[in-house]
Amino acid sequence: MPSEAPAGSPAVRAAADPYAPLRSNNYLALLLITALLGVALSAGAYGFLQAVSHLQSALYSDLPEDLGFHGAPIWWPLPLLVTAGLLVAGAVQYLPGNGGHPPAEGLSTEGAPTASALPGILLAALASLAFGAVIGPEAPLIALGGGVAVYAVRLLRPGTDAKTQRVIGAAGSFAAISALLGSPLLGAFLLMEAAGLAGPVMGVVLLPGLLAAGVGSLVFTGLGSWTGLGTATLSIPDLPEVHAPDIAQFGWALVVGLAAAFTGTGVRRLALWAQPYVNQRRLLLTPLAGLLVAGLAIAYAEGSGKNASDVLFSGQVALPGLLTHNATYSAGALTLLLACKWLAYGASLAAFRGGPIFPAMYLGAVGGIALSHLPALPVIAGAAMGIGAMSVAMLRLPMTSVLLATLLLGRDGVTVMPLVIVAVVLCHVVTARLTPAPRPGVRTPETSSSG
Repeated sequence: MPSEAPAGSPAVRAAADPYAPLRSNNYLALLLITALLGVALSAGAYGFLQAVSHLQSALYSDLPEDLGFHGAPIWWPLPLLVTAGLLVAGAVQYLPGNGGHPPAEGLSTEGAPTASALPGILLAALASLAFGAVIGPEAPLIALGGGVAVYAVRLLRPGTDAKTQRVIGAAGSFAAISALLGSPLLGAFLLMEAAGLAGPVMGVVLLPGLLAAGVGSLVFTGLGSWTGLGTATLSIPDLPEVHAPDIAQFGWALVVGLAAAFTGTGVRRLALWAQPYVNQRRLLLTPLAGLLVAGLAIAYAEGSGKNASDVLFSGQVALPGLLTHNATYSAGALTLLLACKWLAYGASLAAFRGGPIFPAMYLGAVGGIALSHLPALPVIAGAAMGIGAMSVAMLRLPMTSVLLATLLLGRDGVTVMPLVIVAVVLCHVVTARLTPAPRPGVRTPETSSSG
């Protein structure tokens, strides 16, 4: 039998008092380091997001005009997404780090990548996000923030132990993702729930990350004001006021939760089914996946008369416009958008690199707005329930999914929060029942993800 630790050993003292690290000088030094890293990494995340925005504008607006076109031709996404496929395939195939965590497998919480993996992750993310793949920026930011933080602390303090490096890496990820979500609390909450941590030790381990996120958000806001470029924020202003939910809307919450469970499970299964084929012939099939995404965007634009950008990209920029101008979308256009975005999302998850959050939110909003054309479902309530339910279907993080929908819609989000909770809970339970249970001892993409 293993010998028991002496009564006065550090292990026993730590077990008896989980808050002991908070009283140590080393922990104060750790907080100082993470605060400084929060400043640097938030500035880096700001630069990354601005680079993606400017590249998107340059590729889809400036370049067509420079070539003599009056706006981007209808076929314009085709060569861009094929090029994106080649760049992503090359980064995954030939650079260390696999281009980052495959997004079909959810958000990764397996630790910060090595320094050698960072260039490949950066290239794959920029190519995916800027050229129009239906993928979000959160996963690359989490990986890059954590990887840069660990690399920096190894340079500054070469003797840092592995546990401290993990805490520093988590703090870097906190700072980077909070810059994107516009809320240090939401960014910290997302990573806490994704990591599955609990108990008093959680506060000790994640407090440096919360500090880095808070300091970083201040820097991020300051940079937006100083440069005049603005900052990322989830909150959408000037939405129509909603009234307190009624019984009919609670009935709709059940419908939305159930529909989102099947929709989210379907796109996840599509991506996981296609991913092994892409991995086997990456240099051929990744550009073909880009061609499929471009073709779906063109088909939607031709069929609806709307802009192809509704299908392209993560939906992060397009979501506010969709909510504020929802009356300009017919039920048919919304249905076509839902189908095309769903397929493009699945193809992008299988072949490109990025995160699953914003496309899921956009799909949920489209579905909720489409259902609002039926009786007794206000449009904002439908969108809120759709956003929350689709988020939990893809992330498997119920608390974070409720917060995403609530913060996005501001005061309206608080009003419809009970509906969002019902839709999220039902969707989460049904999604779990639709997902096959892993066999003992077998590691699958479903079980290796945060979900």
